[in-house]
Amino acid sequence: MQGDPKGARSDKDRAPAFPATIPDPAPESRLNRPNATRALERRLGDRVRARLPHWLGELVMFVLKQGWACLFGGLMLGAIILSKLIWQPDWALARYDALFIFAVATQAIFLLFRLETLAEARVILLFHLTGTAMEIFKVDAGSWAYPEAGMFKILQVPMFSGFMYAAVGSYMARVIRLFEMRFAPYPPFAATLVLALAIYVNFFSHHFLPDIRLALFAATIVMFARTRIWFRLAHWYWMPLPLAAFFSSVALWIAENIGTLTGTWAYAGQAVWERVSFAKMGSWYLLLYVSFVTVTLVLRQVTHRHPLTRADLAETSDERAG
Repeated sequence: MQGDPKGARSDKDRAPAFPATIPDPAPESRLNRPNATRALERRLGDRVRARLPHWLGELVMFVLKQGWACLFGGLMLGAIILSKLIWQPDWALARYDALFIFAVATQAIFLLFRLETLAEARVILLFHLTGTAMEIFKVDAGSWAYPEAGMFKILQVPMFSGFMYAAVGSYMARVIRLFEMRFAPYPPFAATLVLALAIYVNFFSHHFLPDIRLALFAATIVMFARTRIWFRLAHWYWMPLPLAAFFSSVALWIAENIGTLTGTWAYAGQAVWERVSFAKMGSWYLLLYVSFVTVTLVLRQVTHRHPLTRADLAETSDERAG
């Protein structure tokens, strides 16, 4: 992560084509106790930074916030591991069905205790639907399989699988809110929709037509090379969006290995203890762009067509604090 160099541009050189007051990335969260959450976070941050060097305190807070953002996904992976360790084949309830019930209950608890906003829930629903559609197609095409029995299935696809995609949506929506993220300069929104649609369609069409993923990889770099993800700890930092997508794809590849090692799903031709192909990391890299564009359908206010600087963001933060 990188800080914006001081004095990089004078005030008169700054592009004025963004709102003087940058919109709240999740305005609906005001209905979901953000002030109490922010106050708790600040108290925790103050204690951490008082006991650690500044750089280490920032790193600790970054890790803690990331962990909190991926809470849903972490709980799902924990349930997959625990159920594999304790489940018995003669139990009345199938393991897949138990995972589905756990996922539904967890989602309900998140909404009940306002760990997710209604806007975030809409994002997660979109992820669930698009993910389930892909699962049905890919399982039918023989790309991977779910070897265990279960009652809650749609065409051989256990219904808990959609929640694995929803976990990605939950993480993205929550991490944007928790880090007060901004994305700038952001490409034309229509162009991002076309790219996301092309990536999603290619996951289906490459079974029948030439695979264009190399061109899609190149397109993500060309389109998003200049886009910075601005995020807030004690100060504002930024990271190139393609680099963040790569790091996220590595984390998802690790999660894929947990899924296959526990026998929850298996790829075609994969042995029980064989690691997932590194090619799947590339697949997740592309799918993350679909995921991100899906998030922006609901959270358009986090994107900005023109570059932002740390000074721009600090001014807005000071206005809110006042």
